[in-house]
Amino acid sequence: MTLADTMGMFITTWGCHWNVEGRDFYELHKMFGDIYNELFEAIDEIAEHIRALDEYSPGSYKRFQELQTLQEDTKIPTASGMVERLMEINDQVIVSLQKAMEQAKIANDGGVENFIGGRLEAHTKHGWFLRATSKKNRE
Repeated sequence: MTLADTMGMFITTWGCHWNVEGRDFYELHKMFGDIYNELFEAIDEIAEHIRALDEYSPGSYKRFQELQTLQEDTKIPTASGMVERLMEINDQVIVSLQKAMEQAKIANDGGVENFIGGRLEAHTKHGWFLRATSKKNRE
């Protein structure tokens, strides 16, 4: 689920990067690029952790869709809508990571716990950037 949700956020963020427009284009385009690049690296690391547990990582869009908890977007939102949607998705990925952390604790696997802790830290930072971007300027 964590891998599939991360892949879903990656694809959505990538689409936002491609399609954002408006007066904040440059800043959002760059921020979305930074986030999707970080997620791209994470996807490989998550899949490798799954393999290290002697399980198979999903390898098709269909399987990712079956496993993810995120709702697929079919329309291109406005720039502010993209930020709002990515905040929602990021929060969902955090929930997925928290569930994975519970499983790692049950399995008493400190290495996986540390890895998931790092992922939670990354998503906390993504959430901070997205929330800060969504706020109106103070006068």
